[in-house]
Amino acid sequence: MRRTIATVLVTLSATALFAQLGGEATYQFLNLVSSPRQAALGGKVLTNVDYDVTQGLYNPATINVEMNNQLALNYSSYLGGISYGTAAYAYTWDRRAQTFHIGMTYINYGNFDGYDEDGNSTGSFTGNEAALSFGYARQIGYTDFYLGGNLKVITSQLEQYNSIGVAIDAGLIYINTDIDFNAALVVRNAGTQITTYAGQNEPLPFEIDFGMSQTLEHVPIRWHVTLENLQEWPIGRANPARDQSDLEGNITSEKVGFFSNVIRRTIIGAELFPDKGFNLRIGYNFRRAEELRILEQRNFSGLSFGIGIKLNKMRFSYTHARYSSAANSSFFGLQIDLQ
Repeated sequence: MRRTIATVLVTLSATALFAQLGGEATYQFLNLVSSPRQAALGGKVLTNVDYDVTQGLYNPATINVEMNNQLALNYSSYLGGISYGTAAYAYTWDRRAQTFHIGMTYINYGNFDGYDEDGNSTGSFTGNEAALSFGYARQIGYTDFYLGGNLKVITSQLEQYNSIGVAIDAGLIYINTDIDFNAALVVRNAGTQITTYAGQNEPLPFEIDFGMSQTLEHVPIRWHVTLENLQEWPIGRANPARDQSDLEGNITSEKVGFFSNVIRRTIIGAELFPDKGFNLRIGYNFRRAEELRILEQRNFSGLSFGIGIKLNKMRFSYTHARYSSAANSSFFGLQIDLQ
């Protein structure tokens, strides 16, 4: 019974609130955003190839020499008392641009009260998960394409139950410096559990994403468009809470059509002054907006915005993400140039 309570509570927190495809995989925390910058641009960005060392956590193909000796620490006080954070560091080994990347993602679900099948208290318990990643990227010949990969070791503890897993990410990015345009394809979380919670092997949150971005020629704005979860169709599910009944008691369920399934995959964002010491960022996640939408009420779900400030060798970032009228999250980040 204690295992059931832990599983239910953690599943509700880690899937429904995260706007993931809930109930279909374990280790859902692997697809959380990796930094305040990424969160501000809608939640998933694949194409930033610059100093941002945390970008390598989500798309290893973006690992580059500008990340050399950059250390990033990020923290979010998330929904329902959940807290999580990321850390990343990159080091360039030699003049041939051999840049190696290491990262960590950690989540703590907080404390829960446990009860047995008779309703008697069994004390409190907690749940936490972490993933350690090692990444590397290389240019493909003399082309404008770069290929990268992450190897991740995953640990999870939910009450008295533990699990260990491994996964890989593979990323491919096209960089056109003439028009400052990038396009990327990322395959994430291809892997397996090495040890299971209770003898039943569960799939990992496998995901395929595609993204594009470009800096406008005469305006200091870089736009971003991401299409997520390309591995699954349809992505939308009818919400039973939105069923409608007429005077005769006939129930009409919500219909999620072709266009709705397409738009729910879309994330858009824009960064003002992307190459300067002060940045403004804004994003919109259509799936989060639709799945957390409250009928007949405007709550701006899916909207996020943030800032970035550079002071000497430190960069500070902050993002506020809107989920509902009663639930929002803040994301704080610090990146330090150790050179």
